[in-house]
Amino acid sequence: MPIAPSGDVTNGNRVRFDVDLANLPPLTEAHKAECDALAAMPDAAIDYSDIPPLTEEFWTSAARGQFFRPTKTSTTVRIDSDVLAWLRGEGRGYQTRLNAILRREMLAALKKQG
Repeated sequence: MPIAPSGDVTNGNRVRFDVDLANLPPLTEAHKAECDALAAMPDAAIDYSDIPPLTEEFWTSAARGQFFRPTKTSTTVRIDSDVLAWLRGEGRGYQTRLNAILRREMLAALKKQG
């Protein structure tokens, strides 16, 4: 099964799920029809009355990843010295940049598969 609880309920009413991004469940015919109807809907027909408008001021203080934090796993990886030197040469945060590069490639590969 592609989406399955990984076990324990954490912190009261939160349950952790592991998702196999390469093996997502197929959309049902009802979901496909709903997606098609939404895609065909003109922007003017969308009701935004239940959300506030997003101003330029909002975007100046917006923070990415504020609510979603993927779990991290510590590992040992052998990387070519010149690649590591390049990553470190860009300044602090080389591990974060390495993770971003790997995530971008992972998502591109998953997109090609799907």
